Amino acid sequence: MFSHEHMQELVTYAGNGRGVVSVYLDTDNTRQSMEAIKLTARGLLKEVQPQYDREAQAIERYLDLSYDWSKPGLALFCGKGGEFFRAYDSPVAFRNRVRLSTRPYVKPLTHLLDHYAHFGVIVVNQVGGEFYAYHLGEIQAGDIYTGEDVRRIKDGGGSSAVGRRGGSGSGGPGGSKHEDEVAARNMRECAAAANQFFSEYPIRRLFLAGTNENVAQFRELLPKQLQSCLVGSFPVGNDAGEPEVRQRALNLLREVNAEREAKLVDRLITLNAQGGNAVIGLDAALQAVSDKRVDTLIISDGYRAPGYFHEPSGFVVANLTRSPLTEADLTEAADVIETAVAQTVAQGGHVEVIAENPYLEDAGRIGAILRY
Repeated sequence: MFSHEHMQELVTYAGNGRGVVSVYLDTDNTRQSMEAIKLTARGLLKEVQPQYDREAQAIERYLDLSYDWSKPGLALFCGKGGEFFRAYDSPVAFRNRVRLSTRPYVKPLTHLLDHYAHFGVIVVNQVGGEFYAYHLGEIQAGDIYTGEDVRRIKDGGGSSAVGRRGGSGSGGPGGSKHEDEVAARNMRECAAAANQFFSEYPIRRLFLAGTNENVAQFRELLPKQLQSCLVGSFPVGNDAGEPEVRQRALNLLREVNAEREAKLVDRLITLNAQGGNAVIGLDAALQAVSDKRVDTLIISDGYRAPGYFHEPSGFVVANLTRSPLTEADLTEAADVIETAVAQTVAQGGHVEVIAENPYLEDAGRIGAILRY
């Protein structure tokens, strides 16, 4: 499964002058046949042949003999005549594309990490809860906390074992004070168990699931650290299985990410307008990358631009008139945006690839929030 460590390997790859073929595929074979997908891949690879024929053949062999077709997305990287080969499947489909550059083309993978890396779900009820840790849409671990059984007594009905212990005083609709105390204790202990479970997983976003009443009560019991990760909730029935919980969380995650992206672009433009730590436009953003000042690089999906870079220093530029180096000192880049992405990730910054945001388009399709 793809990780930040894999990303670091890709962005620091050195091809010693030979390029890397990067291929992204929609491999969802529930919507098209495997042969149709392979045909699409062969069509893409024609763009890099015959110069990179050995790389193209290695990719075709992988699709024919090694890929298990279990995921709807696949990213492939091949260089040095096939000596360097990496394949990463994805729980979400990629847009079909091929790139040839000096380094692996990683923009779609940065988007995947930003949207789907390390999220968790707690399904809560009055008896306990279920905990799920996910990464890139796949479950990493799960656990269950079960407290004391809570038995409600219908109005006018008799007692239960729990009811007899707690007396007959009414603590809520159809239940006793003792039963409400049991439910509250279960939730407190469940929150503590959830905190222990998620302390072992680096979740960035957390969802609560259950009835509105249970979710509202449980939310207040969570430790501050988990509360800071909360981004939403959704209703599920008591019989909901993990696949349903995961799909509901993924659907909500897309909505949450869209809202987060809109706020991020608004913050970028506002900070820039106020003279804060943000720049917009290609030249200013590339200068910030060169100066190693970028905290978050923000790019419109599909944005590409030619330019130049100086690998020893990490300097990137699109406009030679802004470069202190001569053209002879620089290497031409077919897509300087991708070079800037790789530089930002290698420097420990974040990259956000954002689709269909008119404000970012008007700002030049690229900007950066700066560290200082």
